[in-house]
Formats: sequence, structure tokens, C-alpha cells
Amino acid sequence: MVLKYINKVNKISLFMTVVGTLGNMFVSVNYTFSYWGSSEKKPIYLILIHLAFTNILILLTKGLPKTILAFGLRNFLDDIGCKIIVYLERVARGLSICTSSFLTVVQAVIISPRASGWNRLRPESAWHILPFFSSFWILNALISINLIHSIRSTSLNISQQINYENSCYFTVENQEIKWIFLILMVLRDALFQVAMGGASGYMVFLLHKHHHHVLYLQNSKFLYRTPPELRAAQSVLLLMLCFVFFYWTDCAFSLIINISSKDNTLMINTREFLTLCYPTFSPFVLIHRDGLLSKFWHAHWEKLSKCL
Repeated sequence: MVLKYINKVNKISLFMTVVGTLGNMFVSVNYTFSYWGSSEKKPIYLILIHLAFTNILILLTKGLPKTILAFGLRNFLDDIGCKIIVYLERVARGLSICTSSFLTVVQAVIISPRASGWNRLRPESAWHILPFFSSFWILNALISINLIHSIRSTSLNISQQINYENSCYFTVENQEIKWIFLILMVLRDALFQVAMGGASGYMVFLLHKHHHHVLYLQNSKFLYRTPPELRAAQSVLLLMLCFVFFYWTDCAFSLIINISSKDNTLMINTREFLTLCYPTFSPFVLIHRDGLLSKFWHAHWEKLSKCL
């Protein structure tokens, strides 16, 4: 029964990895062309491209091992392969938190009133965005560096091991070092989620004011169209709701797994499935809310018409 469930989860993980990777590639390519092909280069497009790349990295490092397991191959990773896969997955997870939070903050700054002090922080070029990406990579690379020492391949058959997972496992490490890196991870997550929460609350407040303004104009029989910045803010808020839901669900499962003394195979595989949900669903939230498919086909149809 448990084995059948695990096989089903692995097959679903394969489907999600393929679909999610294609979705994120579409978003990345679309925003890349939008950034370089338009006269007005919006820096927020770079954040969305970086988020899509981060999602692809999570899907490949988390989904590919599950996919290979679905085909019956076990112990396919050697020691170096385990270190690379697990390290990149942990770095990508941290990048996802940082980039999602950064996206929310930048979007909140963009839609803030021009008279407010926040509008002064509005990024005007890529050079205002790229240094943040560099700091995110350095921060998460350093916070996850202890994994290089503690990850081993199961093919080596080392006795001291904890938290068995697929073809790799964590060896028992110095408790002081373990707690230092754990505290750093918690502080990182807390800091960026507080920023995300504050920016999201500010956007909800601005959208609420905008809604009342629209109602007033409608009652006054004025024609009014919602600015694209506010529509983008709605997309970002929906994206953040997805992120928060899957993040805290993952935290709840992790807590239950660590506390429980029973066989947690089902819980571990369910948690592994949930970690793929946000990077899989988030590009389709953007595609649906921003109408990327219609814009994509419209742009290519215009180019084709000019050629003909």
C-alpha cells in the first residue's frame, strides 16, 4: 500500500516537474523578450525572470531524483552528485523566499503614490535590481554551505545517518554548527517573510483605496480603466498567497515528521510533493492573471503579418 502510494507520488512529481519547467521557461522567455524588446525596460521583469529561473532550479534538483526513482533506478547518485543536488536545492529554496519577498516589496513601491516617500525607492534600471540578486545568491550559498560536509550517498553505506531520503542522507554533524546554520535559516525566512507580509498588507490597503475610487467614478459615470501596475499588484498578491500557503504547509509537515517517532515514509513523500507545488503553479498564476498567452500570440501574429 505504502509502495503504491510512493510510486504514484513519484509519477505525479514527474508530471509536475515537466509541466512546471515548461511553464517557468515560457514565463522566463516571455519576460526576457518583453524586457529587451520594449523601449520601456521594466526592472520588475528581471525579478520575474529570476523567480522563474529559481523555480526551474527547484524543480530540476527536487523533481529529477523523484523522476528517476519512478523508473526504478536507486542509488544512482554518487557522493559528489548528492552534494551538488541537495546543496543546489537548498540554495534554490532560499532564493525562492528572497526573490518572492523582493518581488512583493518592489511591486508595493511601484504602486505607491508619487507623493509618498516610498516612491523614491522605485527602481529605474536593472542596476538597481542586480545587486540584490548577487546578495541573495551569496547569502543562500553561505547559509547552505554546511550541507557540503554533511550530505552522503547511500551507495557508500555509512552507518551514521539521519533523515534518510531517496539516494542521499544527512550524516550526524556537530550540534553547535547544526544549530548555528538552523538559526541563520530561520532568521532569513523570518526577515523576508516579515518584509513580504508588510508589503502585501500595504498593497491590499492601496488596492482597497483604489476600489473605493473606482466605485466613486462609476457612480459619477466616468469611464475608468485600472492601471497595469495595479493589475500586476493583484497578480503578485495572488502569487504571494500561493507561496505562503505552500511554505507553511511544508513547515507543518516538517515539524510533524521531526516530532513523530513512527515510520514517516508517507509524510516525507507528501512533503516532497508539496515542495514542487509552488514552483509548478506560480508561472501559471502569472500566465493567467497577466494574460501572457494572449500577449505572446498577439505579438507573434503581428510579426507574422508584417512578414507576409
